[in-house]
Amino acid sequence: MVRRSAMLISFLLVTFGLALAASADSRGIRRQAWGKGPKGEPVELYTLTNAKGNAVAITTYGAIVVSINVPDKAGKVGDVALGFDSLDGYLGTHPFFGAIVGRYGNRIGGAQFTLDGKTYTLAKNNGPNTLHGGVKGFDKYVWTAREAPSKDGLAIELTHVSPDGDEGFPGTLTTHVTYTWTDANELRIDYHATTDKPTVVNLTNHSYFNLAGQGTGTILDHKLQISADRFTPVGQGLITTGELKPVEGTPFDFRQPTAIGARIDAKDEQITLGGGYDHNFVVNGQAGTLRPVAHISEPTTGRTMDVLSTEPGVQFYTGNFLDGTIKGKGGKVYPKRAAFCLETQHYPDSPNKPDFPSVVLRPGQEYKTTTAYRFGVEK
Repeated sequence: MVRRSAMLISFLLVTFGLALAASADSRGIRRQAWGKGPKGEPVELYTLTNAKGNAVAITTYGAIVVSINVPDKAGKVGDVALGFDSLDGYLGTHPFFGAIVGRYGNRIGGAQFTLDGKTYTLAKNNGPNTLHGGVKGFDKYVWTAREAPSKDGLAIELTHVSPDGDEGFPGTLTTHVTYTWTDANELRIDYHATTDKPTVVNLTNHSYFNLAGQGTGTILDHKLQISADRFTPVGQGLITTGELKPVEGTPFDFRQPTAIGARIDAKDEQITLGGGYDHNFVVNGQAGTLRPVAHISEPTTGRTMDVLSTEPGVQFYTGNFLDGTIKGKGGKVYPKRAAFCLETQHYPDSPNKPDFPSVVLRPGQEYKTTTAYRFGVEK
């Protein structure tokens, strides 16, 4: 009996050791060819696998986060980011799945702004407004990538140079975005940019999340908490009015964990204008410091996501314009509200709202922001 027990213990130790070895062996960065860009440029896919065997995939086209594979409460790993199985999907029309958007994430009203007494006319791609950088924003370019040193995890740095006058924006803007994937299942995004002329900058990542797994239905049962006492109301065209409005007593009060669907169809002017939630929240605390932005949990899988950022705001969007016409990974259809976005940012239309935090970047200055998405489980 003693001998059998010893053999069993030995077997378990060996099995456990092999599992750890397999996990350790899989840790690393895999780089592979992933097709051709719009002009025939080679596109690459980088897969970052941590010591737990969980992986994030990022492509050089649009600096897009293609997939985020993390476990649920039962240990089953699933992809929680909407997107496509191949580059072809991203080359077609899609709602910025996983992309870095710029130069200016979100909307600029009237597709123009004035800086230092000069008015700049931008490309219109959202009615009379500019959205996410214009007709050809940062999401539609092939970025240059390299593996980057990191003491916190596995990292790649992607670089894009936007020339003076690109989509109407002044100055040559050099942008570096570093993705770091840690062994604690945290995806950190560090943004850095410089310019040779005064310009405006507002970069963000536009990942669409469903913590139950991409393509598994709507996100209405997800519970959301946002660290924000105020939000920025919008008018027609979803352009901010310039007001900072308290969330208290409105459908925008997510200061306590609340189901996303609890008030999404409320008879409220702002909800009606957005077709749901498509609004910027004023994040509590000091901008420029990495602090909590939001916590999200999904009841069936137990998956959670915490968002932290140095940015002053976050756009909460509930996939209101998804309509079931897009087939994503595995041929799954993405219906309305199949995902949510939490886009950390400066406020929409800041170049035309002098009371909003400034988005002006001048020569000699550095644009630097950090956002982190921490994935976990609760039993």
